This record gives sequence, structure tokens and C-alpha cells, in this order.
Amino acid sequence: MNKNIDDNCIFCKLANGIIPTVPIYEDDDFKVILDTSPAAKGHAIILPKTHAANIFELPDEYCEKIFKVAKKCGGAIKNAFNYDGLNVLQNNGEAAGQTVFHLHVHLIPRNTDDGITIKYVPGNNMDQELATQTAEKIKEYM
Repeated sequence: MNKNIDDNCIFCKLANGIIPTVPIYEDDDFKVILDTSPAAKGHAIILPKTHAANIFELPDEYCEKIFKVAKKCGGAIKNAFNYDGLNVLQNNGEAAGQTVFHLHVHLIPRNTDDGITIKYVPGNNMDQELATQTAEKIKEYM
């Protein structure tokens, strides 16, 4: 796949071997490295070797492959340390918690009651009419 590297992007430098890392997986398009500030032992980050600020900029061919990499590496992390589960986390935009603007996917291994606070809190139930209107609005932009 074509690579677009941003010389000012730290994650481009990590993904492409310009800055040393501790990798657990690498292919032509991705490098998976251990997080330097891990939430848990084995916490890793999937880095595309091409620059894209977020999922909306990532070329489709990378999008198609990234979950295969997540499955392979996440399964290995989970099994290596006998974890109970795994968060696959990817943020887009500052409002969503993104702090480095090079798309990356966190693989955060989890145990029951581990104290890690990555939790979804459901809102109020949406009525059927509002749900239908919401879906129609979204479909306009597909």
C-alpha cells in the first residue's frame, strides 16, 4: 500500500523505525508496539506506517486490514498473560480523547475488577420515532 509519512509526526517515526520501539508485530503496513505508559502489562498500540490523523483519513485498504492485526495481536496478548478480556480502543478527534493525531489503535488487556476505568455508560433509551429520524439523518451522509 502507498505510504504517506509526516516527518513531524512522532507516530510516523515510531511506525517506520526512525525512533526505536519494542515491537510485538510488524508487516509492510503496520507496526504494533508496547505502549510506553501502559494501562496494563502487554498494552500495545497498532500504528499504520502511513500517516492519517484519524479513521476518516485512513485509506480504506488499511481500514480493512487493521482489525485483522488487532485480532492477531490482541489474542496473543490476552493468551500470553491469561487476561479475562481486551479493549480495542481508537479515538478520533480531541473531543473523543485523541491526543496524538496519527491514527492508532490501543490493545488494552483486562482482568475483572482491574481498576482500569475505560467504561461505556449508557444514556437514556431512545424512543422509536427519534431512533428512526436519527438513522435517516445519518443515512443522508453515507
